[in-house]
Amino acid sequence: MKSYNFDEIIARENTDCVKYDIRKLFFGTEDVIPMWVADMDFRTPDFIINAIKDRLQHEILGYTFRGKDFNRAIIDWMKKRHNWSVNKNWVSFSPGVVPAVNMLVLSLTLPGDKIIVQPPVYFPFFSAIEKNDRIIIENPLKLENGRLNMDFDDLITKAKDAKMMIISHPHNPGGSVWTKQELTKMAEICIENDVIMVSDEIHSDLIFPEQKHIPLAMLGNDIANQTITCNAPSKTFNLAGLATSYLIIPNKNYLEKYNETLNDKLHINMGNIFGAIALQSAYANGEEWLDKLLDYVWKNIEFVEDFCKKHIPQIKVIKPESTYMIWLDCRDMAMNGDELKDFFIKKARLGFNDGRTFGTGGEGFMRINVACPKATVKQAMDQLRDALKSL
Repeated sequence: MKSYNFDEIIARENTDCVKYDIRKLFFGTEDVIPMWVADMDFRTPDFIINAIKDRLQHEILGYTFRGKDFNRAIIDWMKKRHNWSVNKNWVSFSPGVVPAVNMLVLSLTLPGDKIIVQPPVYFPFFSAIEKNDRIIIENPLKLENGRLNMDFDDLITKAKDAKMMIISHPHNPGGSVWTKQELTKMAEICIENDVIMVSDEIHSDLIFPEQKHIPLAMLGNDIANQTITCNAPSKTFNLAGLATSYLIIPNKNYLEKYNETLNDKLHINMGNIFGAIALQSAYANGEEWLDKLLDYVWKNIEFVEDFCKKHIPQIKVIKPESTYMIWLDCRDMAMNGDELKDFFIKKARLGFNDGRTFGTGGEGFMRINVACPKATVKQAMDQLRDALKSL
């Protein structure tokens, strides 16, 4: 069994790295520990790097298609990690989950159509709707007993006028792993009202103890026929820079409409050589590495929770059931949104995500990414504690 050093500090500056190299653009200063963008400060696994190196031995990087091994890798991974049997003919491509969501909005809805989101939620969902001249319908989540939960009574009302619903599953930023009961109830409401369900499952491999990810489309033929699953190995294996994602679309009509947008209207179906190779290697070889990663990240989460309880009781940790982000409830600090943002940047010198960017329910919250060495997490928590003491 191979060991991996997740404690290693790796300098990411001067690599055109979003998280580190454009801090000043987002925070007004480079003097913050960047814990915002949802990628990891760990090395991309060696088996992926080696697969890319092997391909580079053939020094022609011309037009390349995704062969049968691409779909097979996805099918095998879904079966062994989530017990979901995926048909090879359901799989399509996208350079990213966000582009996929935008293309689905363009392919399956019309300008003026209403699309449901569940804020606080991953903010590109909002622009995918608004920038494409569709209308956002909010079905806000409820924070209850330290977990973000769905409001089904509200959803029943909102679904009557909607064409599509975009679901964060598992939830970003709150970390909720939606249960079979929750998913079934949500899907029944959508099916009754003929609402297409777009399920962003990019964090579905990052599941913590006593939790289980259930692919939405796995819950029955009727649900599968109305569900489009968006996924990628990018969060799981730190591959976001390779721009390789995929969709699973059982409904043939939806698949044809999406592929028309992907292939004929936008011509972005080619992808890149190394993204396909990385996905195939990740899904063929990545289980042991992933299990060790999850153990390490879970310990970081527990550290933040314990630290806040002992030293920063003003901040409540919404303990995630999934993802490597933590949703921090800072409302007891009695600051408005601007004051809270200034405090974290200027006093604590921390580059977290402002909760307001996630929409309704985000005011008074911050999102922290703990997919980094524990030393970084500890330094961030120490700075936060010291900044609060100085108030």
